[in-house]
Amino acid sequence: MSLLTDRTVVVSGVGAGLGHRVAAAVVRDGGNAVLGARTEAALAACAAEVDPGGAHTAYRSTDITDEEQCEALAELARERFGRIDAVVHVAAWDGYFGGLADADFTTWQKVIDVNLLGTLRMTRACLPLLRERGGSVVIIGTQSAVAAPSQVRQAAYAASKGALTSAMYSLARELGPDRIRVNTVLPGWMWGPPVQAYVRFAAHTEKVPESEVLRRLTERMALPALATDGDVADAVAFLVSDRSRAITGQSLLVNAGELMR
Repeated sequence: MSLLTDRTVVVSGVGAGLGHRVAAAVVRDGGNAVLGARTEAALAACAAEVDPGGAHTAYRSTDITDEEQCEALAELARERFGRIDAVVHVAAWDGYFGGLADADFTTWQKVIDVNLLGTLRMTRACLPLLRERGGSVVIIGTQSAVAAPSQVRQAAYAASKGALTSAMYSLARELGPDRIRVNTVLPGWMWGPPVQAYVRFAAHTEKVPESEVLRRLTERMALPALATDGDVADAVAFLVSDRSRAITGQSLLVNAGELMR
């Protein structure tokens, strides 16, 4: 029997990167993936690639700042597969850069509304079905929430994800009696579309080969290569499965050993 046979997993934030990889891992391991993101074309492309026959995926355009849309995605899982066993939160606003001195706090509030409150909205929408059998909530955080990178400043993103990690502890206590586990995966420099774009941009700006930018990143790691978005997706699949049945309230760094805690 596969790791996630007959399990239904809601995945928010499905695009070309990590969300896509998580959806692929769920279907690969025998589960059903219910996909949400704002862009329907991205959802359709992901579903067609990871599940060409369409038997194990369903999707609906979803903005996690809208409570009704979160509830509609949870309802889609019930209509199509009759259950929710896990929800994985990939959806995030990570494109706002800067620190405190140049902060636009109106934008900070929007980042928090997506990353912190949006995740909580989506979790709450899934709670009625999660409570029927117990299950798993997996939050995608960031290593930046516990160790600020020197290459870029993303203070709003890091703060919002740090708040999510704090919320995780409360949720693990609150939902534990319902046999619902709540954990966070903290990726570091993760080889996938965003980091690939950063490497291209830095190489172009500094007029150096992309291999040089990549070397500077990998030399910080204990292992001689960056973790990939597939590596992070595999960690998520473990936390969604019963193999992690006694793990809750934990943060797992997937970062090739750049930071060790």
